[in-house]
Amino acid sequence: MDLSSKENTHLFPNSTGLPVDRSSFKSESSASKDKQSCCGGIKIFLGALSFVYFAKALSGSYLKSTITQIERRFDIPSSLVGIIDGSFEIGNLLIIILVSYFGAKLHRPRIIGAGCLIMSAGTFLIAMPQFFMGRYRYERFPSTINSTGSISPCLQDKSQAPLSALEKSQAKINAGCEKEAGSSMWIYVLLGNLLRGIGETPIQPLGITYIDDYAVEENAALYIGCVQTVAIIGPIFGFLLGSLCAKLYVDIGFVDLASVAISPKDVQWVGAWWLGYLIAGVISVLAGIPFWFLPKHLSRAGSRKDSSTSSEQSKFIIEENKERLKSYQHQAKLAEMAKGKSFLPEYFLPSLKNLFGNPVYILYLCASIIQFNSLIGMVTYKPKYIEQQYGQTSSKTNFVIGLINIPAVAFGIFSGGLIMKKFRISVLGAAKLSLGSSFFGYLLLLSLFAMGCENSDVAGLTVSYHGTKPMTDYEQALFSECNSGCSCSKNDWDPICGEDGVTYVSACLAGCQASNGTGKNTVFFNCSCVGTFESSQNSSAVVGPCQKGNECSKMFLYFLVISVITSYTLSVGGTPGYILLLRCIKPHLKSFALGIYTLAIRVLAGIPAPVYFGVAIDTTCLKWGSKRCGGRGACRLYDSSALRYVYLGLTLVLGTVSILFSVAVLWVLRKRSSPQDETLSANGERGTCGTKSRKDNFVNSDRLIQSTYWPEKETRL
Repeated sequence: MDLSSKENTHLFPNSTGLPVDRSSFKSESSASKDKQSCCGGIKIFLGALSFVYFAKALSGSYLKSTITQIERRFDIPSSLVGIIDGSFEIGNLLIIILVSYFGAKLHRPRIIGAGCLIMSAGTFLIAMPQFFMGRYRYERFPSTINSTGSISPCLQDKSQAPLSALEKSQAKINAGCEKEAGSSMWIYVLLGNLLRGIGETPIQPLGITYIDDYAVEENAALYIGCVQTVAIIGPIFGFLLGSLCAKLYVDIGFVDLASVAISPKDVQWVGAWWLGYLIAGVISVLAGIPFWFLPKHLSRAGSRKDSSTSSEQSKFIIEENKERLKSYQHQAKLAEMAKGKSFLPEYFLPSLKNLFGNPVYILYLCASIIQFNSLIGMVTYKPKYIEQQYGQTSSKTNFVIGLINIPAVAFGIFSGGLIMKKFRISVLGAAKLSLGSSFFGYLLLLSLFAMGCENSDVAGLTVSYHGTKPMTDYEQALFSECNSGCSCSKNDWDPICGEDGVTYVSACLAGCQASNGTGKNTVFFNCSCVGTFESSQNSSAVVGPCQKGNECSKMFLYFLVISVITSYTLSVGGTPGYILLLRCIKPHLKSFALGIYTLAIRVLAGIPAPVYFGVAIDTTCLKWGSKRCGGRGACRLYDSSALRYVYLGLTLVLGTVSILFSVAVLWVLRKRSSPQDETLSANGERGTCGTKSRKDNFVNSDRLIQSTYWPEKETRL
């Protein structure tokens, strides 16, 4: 509701006891110094907060870039990786209410500094398992690991393998089993991410309110816009850092790289995922240092001191409770806050009922929850999708996302705000723009179904041996007449590429009789399953899977173009949608409504989406890896067609449902609006949201556009 200036002075009686003309007590020079001090202090805080936003966005996006690396390193399925990813939101929710409530009454800069330390501790904790798990072991035939003996992959006669080699191999397996109990160290990654979520919690609510409290009113929105702009840069560097670390072998500095028998193109390759977390942790520590030296309060600028309308707080106080709140504000102490005396539960349920009685708010909330389920799931597994669908390395995938997709998102956000400001779009127009953005964005996403690659030719899994149709049970289909005389394991994944262009699960299953060379240069000869029976005596194969054809490379380029346009289109609707939310609620419920909105997005989208997307993706796996002591490991090969339909299909189904809710929002707005309300007048004060008093429901358009923020904006791809 809107309060008159007379009511405001009644609410804050202390202001009435001050002389009207303050300048008579202060010389012009001292006033100038006070203003310079205020501006200098707030600009230092602005710079520090911008750096913190950069640090938290960098570490968050770096986690997204290492999803596949973590999955392979800890030999876990995608569904479990989804739980790890969602743990950040869980940590955030654990203390968000406490921080938002108590934080504003304590030393806000130091709380932000403490949050940075906790965030850095969590980031360091994520990297710690690398130093306690031992060296990374991948599945490879002994001759490719600097073995001097000539061992037949087929092992038709096991006596030809040197006993020392077999014993050594078995000893390594036994040693691995002893450490297998410690391979549940992925729990430390989960706890570290949980700690990151806890540390990140105070940054946004306390940082933004600190700027709004002490910045010159006309500069506050600009400052907040600067902070959010820097937050967009963080993910760019996060994914580029992920690209750099993915090129480096996981045990770099601990092993002889010349002895590594796999390359970044191999599905077993794990990059130096831990290195980026150490870098991100150091950045978080540095970002938190300035806050320990900033004051609890800054001197307010003159325009903020004397303005009876500068504080929006007075607008959000319930009129009938003014006197009660006024007397409480003078008496509240920290001890009383801890006992909960400053919370007025008798006003919570009526406010909640009032909020949920607003059909526009409820429908928009439902649309946002479902859309963020779609976007968060898509963003989380986008690197995995590109790697598996188009055969790209983790390094190239992260580079493309960081350098192409995220700038498109930033440009889309800016364009949405610019359109809202330039054309002075009404609430109804904002709803149309948001709906149109979602509709065309998901329509473009639909075209990606035609831009996939066929399955790689893998003998016994996607193609047959010598024309024999693969059986339904792929583990049995791995065995054929051509390798029937070999003692092979169906659990191994040590792919080789035959000269016929077909990938074989292992040299043994390819029926290879001899090998030459070591490491990446190993060549297998006399492979009975490679080619035709007539040429099998001279057939050969090399280490590593066969690469996808040139047609797949073209499809990848088409995918990038459509992906960038889709990212831009979906991002354009973010700002209008957020402003629609703010304009359609009563002013005194705005903060409460935004809190419910953020809570719902985190609980109903940020936490579950990565989990059920991961479960769905796991169903498309054709070949699971096996742990050294038994049990299913990470997936080695996906069905490309099934992965495309599951990943894109789930994204589109959720997007379609969210569009239906957006249509309902538009329908309600149209039903409650009159024809003359569909456009704004020149002063931008007209609009509709189906409420009794439009004046109470509007906020300054220019300011909202510059300070727009919504959950997961930094990673909305």
